[in-house]
Amino acid sequence: MSSLERAAAGPGVELIEREAVLLDEQRWDAWLALYTPDCEFWMPAWKADGTLTTDPQRELSHIYYGSRAGLEERILRIRSGRSAASTPIPRTTHLVGQIFATAPPSADLLQLRSSWMCSVFFPRSGESQVFFGRAEHRLVLRDGHWLIARKKTVLLNDVLPTMFDVYCV
Repeated sequence: MSSLERAAAGPGVELIEREAVLLDEQRWDAWLALYTPDCEFWMPAWKADGTLTTDPQRELSHIYYGSRAGLEERILRIRSGRSAASTPIPRTTHLVGQIFATAPPSADLLQLRSSWMCSVFFPRSGESQVFFGRAEHRLVLRDGHWLIARKKTVLLNDVLPTMFDVYCV
């Protein structure tokens, strides 16, 4: 990435990196606070090799939440132990990189693209998996803070040998 592209990404780079750390540290409240109340969190599925679904309302998605309330409900289930797939909670390490602006930034909007990789250890089975993909973030400035208004994540190794959840991306 050129220094110009990284400069255009500005505060968004730090926000995306912080999001990954908060997931790894299971700091759920701080992670949720990165999202606007009306955010969209979407991981489309593949229709066929090379073709993603385009409408989360009409087509299959790996993950879709149309607001932060959906994410909050998911985290509530994880915390409460009512998510059998997440008990005990897997341990993760996220690596994000190649973060750059995909459109000229404005005073209150940043659109970024990144690549990511997440190593996940599942204590119940003693197994590890690595998931990887790319993400698009739309960040908005609200009350002096940059927040995530939309996150679209494309999972590139989508033949999933085990369970998968929001903390894996």
